[in-house]
Amino acid sequence: MHRSRSIAARAGRWSAQHRRTAILGWVAFVVLAVVIGGSVGTRTLPTAQSGVGESGQASKLVDDAYPKKLHEAVLIRSTRYTTDAPQFHAAVEDLSRRLDGASGVTELGNPYARHGDGQISKDRHAAALTFEIPGATTDAAVKKQLDATIALVADRAYAGLTVEQLGDGSSAKQFMEVFNADLKKAEGTSIPLTLILLVIAFGTLVAAGIPLVLALTGVAATFGLVGPLSQIAPIEESIKNVVLLIGLAVGVDYSLFYLRRVREERAAGRDARAAIEAAAATSGRAVLISGITVMTAMSGMFLAGAATFTGWATGTITVVAVSVLGSLTVLPAVLSKLGERADKGRVPGLARLKRRMAAIGMWSRVVDRVMRRPLLSVLVAGGLLVALAIPGLSMTTGEPGTDTLPQDLPVVQTFNHMHRAFPSETNAMSVVLNATDVRLPEVKAAVDRFNAELARRSALFPNPNPAELRVSPDHTVGVLEFGTAGDGTDTASRRALDALRDDIVPATLGSLPGVDAYVDGAAAQTRDFADTLDSHLGWVVLFVLGAAFVLLTVTFRSLVIPIKAIVLNLLSVGAAYGVLSLVFNRGWGNHLLGFSGTAPIVPWLPVFMFVVLFGLSMDYHVFILSRVREAYDGGMKTEDAVSHAIKSTAGVVTSAAAVMVCVFAIFGTLSFMLFKQMGVGLAFAVLIDATLVRAVLLPATMKLLGDRTWWLPSRLSWLPGVDPEPSPGPAR
Repeated sequence: MHRSRSIAARAGRWSAQHRRTAILGWVAFVVLAVVIGGSVGTRTLPTAQSGVGESGQASKLVDDAYPKKLHEAVLIRSTRYTTDAPQFHAAVEDLSRRLDGASGVTELGNPYARHGDGQISKDRHAAALTFEIPGATTDAAVKKQLDATIALVADRAYAGLTVEQLGDGSSAKQFMEVFNADLKKAEGTSIPLTLILLVIAFGTLVAAGIPLVLALTGVAATFGLVGPLSQIAPIEESIKNVVLLIGLAVGVDYSLFYLRRVREERAAGRDARAAIEAAAATSGRAVLISGITVMTAMSGMFLAGAATFTGWATGTITVVAVSVLGSLTVLPAVLSKLGERADKGRVPGLARLKRRMAAIGMWSRVVDRVMRRPLLSVLVAGGLLVALAIPGLSMTTGEPGTDTLPQDLPVVQTFNHMHRAFPSETNAMSVVLNATDVRLPEVKAAVDRFNAELARRSALFPNPNPAELRVSPDHTVGVLEFGTAGDGTDTASRRALDALRDDIVPATLGSLPGVDAYVDGAAAQTRDFADTLDSHLGWVVLFVLGAAFVLLTVTFRSLVIPIKAIVLNLLSVGAAYGVLSLVFNRGWGNHLLGFSGTAPIVPWLPVFMFVVLFGLSMDYHVFILSRVREAYDGGMKTEDAVSHAIKSTAGVVTSAAAVMVCVFAIFGTLSFMLFKQMGVGLAFAVLIDATLVRAVLLPATMKLLGDRTWWLPSRLSWLPGVDPEPSPGPAR
């Protein structure tokens, strides 16, 4: 057998020959990464420091200039009593007295004061008792004080009245509990489901467990490595969900490709060592090329212009790199160590069922029919994907409102009650001023003009009380907070934002020399984030497509293959966008995902999906094309090589796609809309890629192109190349 000198082949040979060192080295690497990550800790990105554009600048100014504090409110409401009733008065006074005596509580408001600060609802059936807790949410003492107020409020019961707490800290605490519960649900469902699919694919428990264990240890190592990396560039809490999502998918895929090739070589008559070496030289090489392509695509997120993407890029690149490392180093050692024992734990009856399925040969039949009518197949499958992509052209992006969250969550119910009682308070906006001294008389005069303009537009700014300038300790920053119409995500909120930025602020606060004025709030943050992504999208797309083109050109020594791969992947991504728009913007099948109505697509998802899907789609493309090239270099015609490659990889690609689709689909069942949309989009795109693209468009286009598939102009022969691996040849 030809002895390959590629990196993957040499790594596989070394691993098989030094099994103990490779296995113990991997275990030590994982343990060390987890220990280091635990000791260093993970530096998360504060929300106030993660913004972009004008609102991001405002948030950073406020975060840097003011002492940290939590803003909380207790909502007292009743359908029986008004705020004038003695029972209502008594409840408010009792809560005020108890909160006033609670540790850490400051700036306790009084709804019955002369002005009341708008703390009594218009129908006089609700009152808000506001207070602050100095300090950051990450401080242990602050957490303890917050928990004490939550317990205090929850412990009080008044006949005919309902008491609820809502605010920066209490809401974040409840949402984090839901977030963690979602993560546990994803882990608890995806892991056993993946094991079941792998058992079906391999027929034995031991063989099925190998890819899963390797993927999970890779995810664990990545969680550890993210800790020290986050000290350089802080990350968001959601990185763990993203790492689990990508890590489980690619980790299982890479091991699956490798393990199935070993089995294939063993079935051809090779001994264990020769089979591992052949798999390392072929599937191992494909895994390496695929991993590099995926990581390069993920790097595109560094160009997206937002700190959120930087964290996701770091996490996804790390988990893919760890998965590739594990597949090339420890996996051959484990397979060599187990030998025949890898086939232990056979599931009764499963082998017989698989033989029956193989006899049917569904994918072989599909490929045969496609190869007989390639043009018709391209027109039908391509037309279907284009039709699916069309709704994506009218995709609506924005931050989903609370109506898209499960309405049985206590924090959502409290928010809804607060919004009904104080509509403008749940959609507060602010104008942040930055100057040498914001206490100057001309600034005060501009603030008065600003409040007059708000009062003149009461339909957009319904709060009757004028906004008061809150001055920072060093007097260089001032904040004006006020309520607006809408809920922060609707048309009314956007109209209020337009009025502020286009008219009110420029004519009042923005006209002062030496004073910078920035508009902040939910609607402002959503728009600024979307505008930032729009301005950076071209660079992301150019980088990802250009990098994929170069990598595939060098790998396969062809200009046609990268162009074709890019077009097919763009069709997959476009179809996924269309499905997202149909499901979430138009509400098709929304009841299956546990929400009603419609929802905008979160602004960052299209860019994230483009980068991730382009990388993941290359998994199958590189794997299949490597088999095509292997057969072509072995003497087959392009047409025969394509048919052979797709038929021989049908089982492993189907199994790998099933794992990805199921893992991604699980995220579609979680509570938060961003996870639902991510799960649905990724699952559908992989499903398309593994069926219409892999079994129809890929073979049909290669049949139509014939040997032109491998065309490379002679003037580009100087390009560096990755020498193709010859077929291992028959076993002796």
